Amino acid sequence: MSTADAKPPEESKTVFQEFADFIARGNALDLAVGVVMGAAFNKIVTSIVNDLVMPPIGYVIGGVDFHQLKILLKGAQPAVAATATTPAIPEVAEVAIRYGSFINILIEFFIVAASVFFAVKVVNTMMAYRLPFLTPADELAIAEKKVADEKAAEKK
Repeated sequence: MSTADAKPPEESKTVFQEFADFIARGNALDLAVGVVMGAAFNKIVTSIVNDLVMPPIGYVIGGVDFHQLKILLKGAQPAVAATATTPAIPEVAEVAIRYGSFINILIEFFIVAASVFFAVKVVNTMMAYRLPFLTPADELAIAEKKVADEKAAEKK
């Protein structure tokens, strides 16, 4: 595309007007609703995993809380107060690989993935069975054909 073909931007619209036009499009509103619903769904899935799925699994494997499962690389060191001869040493947090939390997140992911899969499957099935959009003229033609068929049946 050459520079001669390029259209100049509409100077009469303000940035606010352009933003309002963008928001008024259905796609932006659908995206906003999807984000809000996704955040709410995430809380539900997190609760399902943490409160319903993981406690029985932890009970079966010996009363283990999955959030506490970790490989400790270096233990925490408490803070040491300063003395007359040594400076204060701040507290150092532990260094650990927290694989229990990772397992929880994997389970959450699989629940979300399965839910989205089944939701899409249901919507696709519903779309296959939906009736095509009928215009008023189509509806009138269908009604006229039905009346004509009923009259033909009465004559026989």
